[in-house]
Amino acid sequence: MEDTRFSSAIHMLILISEAEELMSSEKIAVSVGTNASHIRKIAGLFKKDDIIDSNQGSRGFSLKVNPKDLSMLRIYKAVNETDNIRLFEIHRNPNDECIVGRLIGPVLNEMHSGMVSKVEKEMSSTTLYDCIHSMRAKIQEGTQ
Repeated sequence: MEDTRFSSAIHMLILISEAEELMSSEKIAVSVGTNASHIRKIAGLFKKDDIIDSNQGSRGFSLKVNPKDLSMLRIYKAVNETDNIRLFEIHRNPNDECIVGRLIGPVLNEMHSGMVSKVEKEMSSTTLYDCIHSMRAKIQEGTQ
């Protein structure tokens, strides 16, 4: 099954950032196409990482970080509760008597490391604001 927490989290943060009124988990869930409890779980992870706040006395969330300062990497790490990006897993029981089985782990680990470095660099330099800016451009183009 696909893990859509990251894309749902970005969707949620854009709504919170751009809405004229506070967005409740119910309103966000309708837009994301999920249930409110899933949104509240993501919100809990964002609160833990000091990205959003839930407002006392009113139902809804507010962004605590400027969208220009909120990288995709920080969002990814917050919603996945990890400090490491994992692009793929390596099977655990290759046959050591086979040359490929013996070498596949080290080869794939090296490749994975290089790819993760590139992905982390790109995610560090891409922000929530970049997503918002791109969305605004598409709205202006009439692509909805």
